[in-house]
Amino acid sequence: MKKFKDKVLQAGKKVGLRINPEHSTQVGHAIYDPCSPGSRFGVTIKNFRPELLEGVSGLHFHTLCEQNSDDLATTLDAIEEKFGPWLSEMEWINFGGGHHITREDYDIDLLEQCIKRMQDKYGLEVYLEPGEAIALNAGYLVTTVLDKLENDIEIAILDTSATCHMPDVLEMPYRPPLLGSGEKNEKPFTYRLGGQTCLAGDVIGEYSFDQPLENGDRLVFGDMAIYTMVKNTTFNGMPLPAIAVKDKDGEYRVVREFGYEDFKVRLA
Repeated sequence: MKKFKDKVLQAGKKVGLRINPEHSTQVGHAIYDPCSPGSRFGVTIKNFRPELLEGVSGLHFHTLCEQNSDDLATTLDAIEEKFGPWLSEMEWINFGGGHHITREDYDIDLLEQCIKRMQDKYGLEVYLEPGEAIALNAGYLVTTVLDKLENDIEIAILDTSATCHMPDVLEMPYRPPLLGSGEKNEKPFTYRLGGQTCLAGDVIGEYSFDQPLENGDRLVFGDMAIYTMVKNTTFNGMPLPAIAVKDKDGEYRVVREFGYEDFKVRLA
């Protein structure tokens, strides 16, 4: 802030400061927890310097990840406890992202209460960034069974990859929905679905099916229009999936295909 605040103000822009309320609401996924010990995100109250707030018009926090509004409410409690004395000096507050507002069990009423709480108590304009929720459960990744093998469990090798095409499976960890499948051993035939790369952990997960999988079978993963689209890689030379859209008349159009040049230009 000391380095860039004057430049931002001279450009006619507003300055916001990211804060860290040090209130973890996620369980078991430290990689996605901006409030975890040693986090590089946001200034903690220990390092907060009120004397530098002149010219700062708002505060920002982004501490949620695919969560409900009850976690937002407890986060606001922590923010008021630590940063409450300066909230009335601000024009706005940004609640960041991670709000699963389109999920069926999301408590919209509590979200509204949280927004009104900041508006009425401190006179703040409130921003939210529910980016993932806009495309939640949208998009499909269509993949093909290339081969099968057995090593204590039945394994199916697909023409897609967890590490290349759905890295959240490994980072989160996350189990993407698969059309017509069940949990492990829920249906008669269970397979571990893996990719083609050299990474031993390139495994999407274990899914069960009504019938044995055969080479050439098509599998359709759901909820693929978010991080899968922007975090994919060409590790090991794995090609990227083509992108297609379905028109209102039911017809599919391929709007982008990827080849060797796309792999090459990422490296040189």
